Amino acid sequence: MNLPYEWHVGWRYTRAGRAGRRNGFISFISGVSVLGIALGVAALIIVLSVMNGFQKEVRDRMLSVISHIEVFDAAGNALPDWRATAEAAKRNPQVIGAAPFIASQTLIGRGDELRGAVVRGIVPAEEAKVTDLARQMRDTTLAGLRPGEWNIVLGIELARLLGAHLGDKVTVAAPGGQLTPAGVVPRLKQFTLVGTFEAGHYEYDSGLALIALEDAAKLFSSEGPTGVQLRLQDVHQARGVAAELAQSLGSRFNVRDWTRTNRNWFDAVQIEKRLMFIILTLIVAVAAFNLVSTLVMTVTDKRADIAILRTLGASPRSIMGIFIVQGATAGIIGTLSGVLFGLLIAFNIDSIVPALERALGVAFLPGSIYVISRMPSEPQSSDIVPIVVISLLLSFAATLYPSWRASRVNPAEALRYE
Repeated sequence: MNLPYEWHVGWRYTRAGRAGRRNGFISFISGVSVLGIALGVAALIIVLSVMNGFQKEVRDRMLSVISHIEVFDAAGNALPDWRATAEAAKRNPQVIGAAPFIASQTLIGRGDELRGAVVRGIVPAEEAKVTDLARQMRDTTLAGLRPGEWNIVLGIELARLLGAHLGDKVTVAAPGGQLTPAGVVPRLKQFTLVGTFEAGHYEYDSGLALIALEDAAKLFSSEGPTGVQLRLQDVHQARGVAAELAQSLGSRFNVRDWTRTNRNWFDAVQIEKRLMFIILTLIVAVAAFNLVSTLVMTVTDKRADIAILRTLGASPRSIMGIFIVQGATAGIIGTLSGVLFGLLIAFNIDSIVPALERALGVAFLPGSIYVISRMPSEPQSSDIVPIVVISLLLSFAATLYPSWRASRVNPAEALRYE
């Protein structure tokens, strides 16, 4: 395949500049530009991959405790037949599990300690169909949640804050109250602590308690389950499936997916990721526009060559094309090098970070402070493709002015002192 001569000349200038045959300083500046682009692209890929990894870790720990979608009665009443609601929801092919529940904000106390927490009434066998935590503890910790025995399972941090141990009694104060001749008094009930759980997510480890569904119905004066939890095949489809269920189930039900239940966290992560992308893209932009100074110096150095090409019949457009090829080549080399280096680090960060910790004698993620003791990483094509495209576009944009300047060189003036 015969390429246009502009490609050949531009590639020759790139090789000559990088080899430093005629001007070592231009070669050095060109190398710095390529290195800057590579490091900027690599930094973007590594940082976004680590952020994706942390997001996945937190999301997985969160979804080990909560369901993907919750369906409530719109009026806040108990569901007359939760199984019928579950079957209606399962007509959506994404829904693979359903379980009833009752949940309410309460106060849990032991001695002088009093903490706010969400008490969730569950059926352990059914709960195992929608959450990983219940599946793991169904035959052990949750086996103690038998109706009428008034047993309770606390998050490990909540138990620690209350100073409660297995077999201890804790008091649960339900919202509302009971009307007595002495006035309205809070509804209180003592439960026996039969187990704790650790999800690895502080919000739930310190603010969630599990009891039997029948006990919750009595405690909260409910005629039955107030909602149905659903598990999906693909957790990322939660918002779309929730919208479909809201339409199919009708206005009688409220449907809420996990991204809206934890909306503040979800939105904060997305905003942080976008801001980090913009900040690190500026590094790539600075490195890309270093090509401007490199190409301007190259144009000055090649004025005689440009003049000779013009006298041989090269058009201004062809001269512009030569220097666009030279600058774009540097951008492509820098971008591809950055992608390879960034992916190499991102895919091996779980080995690199421990090696650095041993070499420096410090722990980047101390287990006593962070629940996650390793550096997670998850490179995603949805991040890498925009990074590559933006880097190439910035590199190309940086070549336009020097190339236009080269096309405006007057052959007579350039050859006057040659």
